[in-house]
Amino acid sequence: MVLFTGLSVIRSQYWWIRIFDFPRSQITVVILFILGVYPYFHNVGHWLEYLLLGLLVVALGVQIRYIYPFTILAKPQALKYERADPDNSLRLMVSNVRMENRRTEDFKRIVKETAPDLLLINEPDQWWAEQLAELDKIFPYAVKKPLGNTYGMMLFSRLELRNSEVRFRVAEGIPSIFTHVVLRSGEIIEFNGVHPQPPAFMKNTGDREAELLLVGKSVKKSKEASIVAGDLNDVGWSHTTHLFQRISGLLDPRLGRGFFNTYSVFIPIFRYPLDHVFYDPKFRLVKLVRLPKFGSDHFPIFIELIYQPGKKQKQHPQQADTEDKQEAEKLIARGLEEKMP
Repeated sequence: MVLFTGLSVIRSQYWWIRIFDFPRSQITVVILFILGVYPYFHNVGHWLEYLLLGLLVVALGVQIRYIYPFTILAKPQALKYERADPDNSLRLMVSNVRMENRRTEDFKRIVKETAPDLLLINEPDQWWAEQLAELDKIFPYAVKKPLGNTYGMMLFSRLELRNSEVRFRVAEGIPSIFTHVVLRSGEIIEFNGVHPQPPAFMKNTGDREAELLLVGKSVKKSKEASIVAGDLNDVGWSHTTHLFQRISGLLDPRLGRGFFNTYSVFIPIFRYPLDHVFYDPKFRLVKLVRLPKFGSDHFPIFIELIYQPGKKQKQHPQQADTEDKQEAEKLIARGLEEKMP
């Protein structure tokens, strides 16, 4: 546990280091268990035992430092709405459907019950696109890029979409969706759907960092209030996600409210918050919930927001300093260099 904790604080893109960003709550539980039961099974007397137990206490403090902001004991970063405003409201559902999953009817039932204005789907292939064709009757606007490599993406919308693009920011075969959304009031906001590559065996995280930070820079320059959503393949407490927040100036509604773990459905003791929605301080939060499972390895997540630009100053996103900006530029350059022939 001490070794895992030590590796997790190293700023490196090596996959075998970055995977320890994920199980912080699990490591915390194991450390608490060891500290609780060790003295009952063994009399602590040797200096090495005191040293190791002391290191465990330090490791526990490190882990708690990362996950505490996501507990209900911490102060929420994103504030709740003060008054209803249907014309400026936005209901968003985000779901990684898992390409191999075939329970489309269960998924469509959840969509119809939830009734989102925007529906972002990660991992659809052509088969999924055909099965979900009936959603075109509910959502008159759509941006579709189904792929057979688990990085397909589709966006359905009840609201008018403008200037929609499918972008390949870092790697071929890994799309993101950019579009403007016209709210019922006529106000225009910006939406970015993303699904960067995860850390995996023999696969480092340069692509993921570069894509997230490129989106973050773009959002910061945007004149419209922005939302970034999707399966980010990263946890909210990682250094990369914190850096993305500082670069973009967006809020994380999970802070002060809970983990809202979305992955993995199949292994309850190993669940992490991988599907995210970050948004501009011009929005206020109405509701954030995790939806029922439907055969995917991800739970869908649902959020309702109200666009209230006059309330922006009451929310305080993290801000990037010179060091953050320099680090972001280096990570972006490194990620793009890895893709050069």
